[in-house]
Amino acid sequence: MNYEIDNAGADFVFNIHAAHTPNQLVSAENLVLSQSLPLRMYTTPVTGNRYFQVHAAPGPLNVSYSATIDLTHHFADPATIAEVAVRDIPPEVMGYIYPSRYCQSDRLIKLANNEFGRLAQGYSRVQAIHDWVRRHVAFTLHSTNTNTSAADTLIERVGVCRDFAHLMIALCRALNIPARFATGTDYGADPTLGPSDFQAYVEVYLGHRWYIFDPSGTGIPMGFVRFGTGRDAADVSFATVFGGVRTHPAVICALAVEDAANGLVLPHFCHEALSTDSPMLPAAPDFTPITDQPLLW
Repeated sequence: MNYEIDNAGADFVFNIHAAHTPNQLVSAENLVLSQSLPLRMYTTPVTGNRYFQVHAAPGPLNVSYSATIDLTHHFADPATIAEVAVRDIPPEVMGYIYPSRYCQSDRLIKLANNEFGRLAQGYSRVQAIHDWVRRHVAFTLHSTNTNTSAADTLIERVGVCRDFAHLMIALCRALNIPARFATGTDYGADPTLGPSDFQAYVEVYLGHRWYIFDPSGTGIPMGFVRFGTGRDAADVSFATVFGGVRTHPAVICALAVEDAANGLVLPHFCHEALSTDSPMLPAAPDFTPITDQPLLW
């Protein structure tokens, strides 16, 4: 990632480190900055997102990150994956059924119920939402900006991966299905779409596990490397900049290596549901019947 910084300097918050998940093992990584700068690095406890913060001096700033990662997905038969009732959603997942800045699910409840309310609940209904978004929105480079929301995408019917993700998330939440925004690197995209880039996709909480969906259809989900997850793009920007900065296009390269001896295969499209997370089961209820409690007036 390459920047030109104005005379006053600038502050940056980056989220470009690969996340540590039960099925995404970061075995080696290296971060190099062209300026000699002190870094403040931290990991958010709930999401596991990894950030680093710097104050850069005027002039060029080049940020280079590389990593070796083993992806060993959890595979499941979609027919066996149920939706999770609201009463059984863990507290750390509840925030992903509410509207957010870019995913105005409260404005899409009528549409979601008209299109998907009569479908059988489970993974197949979420797949139907995924397919609907892909049919009704055209992937068009440079067609939107950082202010474009799910409602905007529904009206304009064009967007990039970020916009597809926001619309799918909003439709899921309108049906009380927890869904979150995920960021990382793409893999397997059509070269006609341009050079490799960052990727925005969706993770939906089904069967007490987060499963991967790519409504933009631009890559191979099995090859996505996750950086961060959040309610929408506002939570997981690759780089948040404070100050006068000119940004140059990022250069991204993802190389998949097959290691059959250790069960590692090249990313490919598959019919199974994919996850790089472990189950998140609800805790047992902890309450006392109200009849056993004194009433205070």
